[in-house]
Amino acid sequence: MDGDPPADAGAWAWGALLNGTEAGVAVLDTDLRYVYVNPALACMNGLDADAHIGRTIREIVPLVDVGVETLRQVLADGRAREMVSSGQTRADSPHRVRVWRGCYHRLEDEQGRVRGVGAVIFEVSADSEAQAELERARERLQLLDTAAVRIGQTLEIDRTCQELCDLLVEVIADVATVELLEMQGGEGRRPPPEGMLRMRRAAMAAVPRLHESVQQFGVAGEHVDYQPGSAIPRCLETRRPMMYNVPADADLARSAPNAERVEAYRATGIHSGLVVPLAARGAQLGTVTLIRAGSSPPFDDEDMAVAGALADRAAISMDNARRYSREHGIAVELQRALLAAPGVPHPQLDVATRYLPAGAMDLVGGDWFDTLALPSGITLLAMGDVMGHGVEAAVEMSHYRSMLRVVAGEGDPPDRILRRMDKLLAAAGTERPATCLLALADPVRGGCWFANAGHLPPALVTPDGRVRLLNVPPGPPLGADLRGQYEAVYVRWRAGDTLLLYTDGLVERRNEDIDTSLGRLAGIELPHAAGPLDALLARVVHQVAPSAAEDDVALLAARARPPSAAHL
Repeated sequence: MDGDPPADAGAWAWGALLNGTEAGVAVLDTDLRYVYVNPALACMNGLDADAHIGRTIREIVPLVDVGVETLRQVLADGRAREMVSSGQTRADSPHRVRVWRGCYHRLEDEQGRVRGVGAVIFEVSADSEAQAELERARERLQLLDTAAVRIGQTLEIDRTCQELCDLLVEVIADVATVELLEMQGGEGRRPPPEGMLRMRRAAMAAVPRLHESVQQFGVAGEHVDYQPGSAIPRCLETRRPMMYNVPADADLARSAPNAERVEAYRATGIHSGLVVPLAARGAQLGTVTLIRAGSSPPFDDEDMAVAGALADRAAISMDNARRYSREHGIAVELQRALLAAPGVPHPQLDVATRYLPAGAMDLVGGDWFDTLALPSGITLLAMGDVMGHGVEAAVEMSHYRSMLRVVAGEGDPPDRILRRMDKLLAAAGTERPATCLLALADPVRGGCWFANAGHLPPALVTPDGRVRLLNVPPGPPLGADLRGQYEAVYVRWRAGDTLLLYTDGLVERRNEDIDTSLGRLAGIELPHAAGPLDALLARVVHQVAPSAAEDDVALLAARARPPSAAHL
């Protein structure tokens, strides 16, 4: 047959329909050889219709995975079937892989004899690619959701780097490393050789079969020098990913940190590499390197997109950690400097203090304490807590301390000192209120006046180790512009008793009533309470402070010295 419709197709309408449709139509005989092909199928296959006649499907489209066995089943049982095929034909196509959906049914003549198979075929390559792209996008979103949960859950840069490497090895790499930019020749090390770039390997992960063999190329914490023009310096210079799939030895020698590594790379089975920049908010942080070895396939554009998305996600967390670490360091140094220089008490008074930050990676709070010798042998003891954390809270804390020293120097009782400070702070418009507990300690006369601005009550520790909370009614916090009243309370202070002032970080627990928290402090017993004050504070912290403190802790202990003979 020469490509015209079969003679028994009848009227001209059948010919117009078959020749004009975009669906490929074919008739195969019982040996599955073409006896008819319409123009649309001939175009799909890239071969004239006449060239199909008498030839099998595999002869016409050898690169298409047509299920010949399925066609034989159609001939055998007469049940129509649908089938999806993919591959490439002789025709040019913009699609990397072409996909067709076909419907196949058995053809019989008027006497019921089986004459062959009829096929109607549609190309669905574009739809298949769109569906595949949607699936890839869905998987990428799922991966980013996973990254959001697993990467950057702390403000520790190296831990974030390790979380990124672990996830990359799970999804697209056999080996993953993160290299970070650092100061050249820092920490007492010799500077790198001329022209070399030195980076710190912050994290590394590998699949189990490669875990030991890749240790020869460096481990987390080491510094690596990279030759000019190698993959990582080029990635940093261009700010673009670098992909190296099965490079020749010469190319591999140029992309490696140094040319001597080529032989070791080959011995390990490494054949492909991908380097992705780590950058956030315009700042370059380093690079992520992905390696594939053995039977793993080379990297492709989809791998590059996934690696880039995960690197961007991690870089934001790392930059947040870097900025936080800088602010945390400033705040810690500022607070330590301020707390390191409390005033000097009168000689008749022993004082000990302790400050415990909440954690290495938590912003310091505004906890503070002070002592100041006043006339008539009286010493001012102060404990306060400025609202908030960070540099701003530490700076504001210094303002409170400075103001207190000025106001207290005029010799007023503690309630009047608090009222004057509150009025001055309201006039200045401070944005950070603070609690404050004042004590005017008179060791010679054996008494102490207290006043409280929203702070927790002081405690008194007897020589036998019992703890008693003192009832000092709290007024409003300083700087809150509530214009409240403060009450002065006098407490007898016997020889050997120790006054204890503290901030809320010592006793408070999340989701616990404050009365319960204070009851815990009042219920402890402190052996050797008459001993050195530093040891007493250590025992208080050990028994009361939470193991994982959520807030800073500041303590101040004061005890009257025995009066000297000269003084008597």
